[in-house]
Amino acid sequence: MPRVRRCRQPGCHAMVNFPDHYCKQHYEHEAEYLASRERWARSHDKLYTHKYNTVTRNRDDTKRQQYNFYRTRQWSHLRQQVLERDHYLCAYCKVKGVITPAKTVDHVVPIEFDEALKANVDNLAVICGKCHRLKTDWEQGYYGTGQGNELRQVNEIHDVQSVGVLMNGGTQRD
Repeated sequence: MPRVRRCRQPGCHAMVNFPDHYCKQHYEHEAEYLASRERWARSHDKLYTHKYNTVTRNRDDTKRQQYNFYRTRQWSHLRQQVLERDHYLCAYCKVKGVITPAKTVDHVVPIEFDEALKANVDNLAVICGKCHRLKTDWEQGYYGTGQGNELRQVNEIHDVQSVGVLMNGGTQRD
């Protein structure tokens, strides 16, 4: 007798043959479910995590020092100070007139571009996940930060409002 299990669709009690997870009626969800399982397994794989930490995150002494800075007591205090100053609200969303709660603290001018500003409270702002992705993409284009890029000789932009406008596709006003 073949092994069977219940269909994963909520409310469906049909039995399916192993290794399938969905019955014929809900089979369109099978590929999506398998992809999500693969993503989860990859993120919880010790080999993948080890490779990320040793090859990508700590690829050279500069990146290793940057990463280690985020594990210091100094950073912990700076981060808490900025979160309280900005009331746990994304500074970049405020530029657009939107209130978004956030817990990530980001450098306005990336420390990869200017190491001297890494512990400067005025160079820190609270940022939500969506804005963080937009800002990282913008920084890679403007400053040339990120793996495989070469740093450019450009003016630093210290104003959160200017960065917020630029990363959302606007133009800078002088």
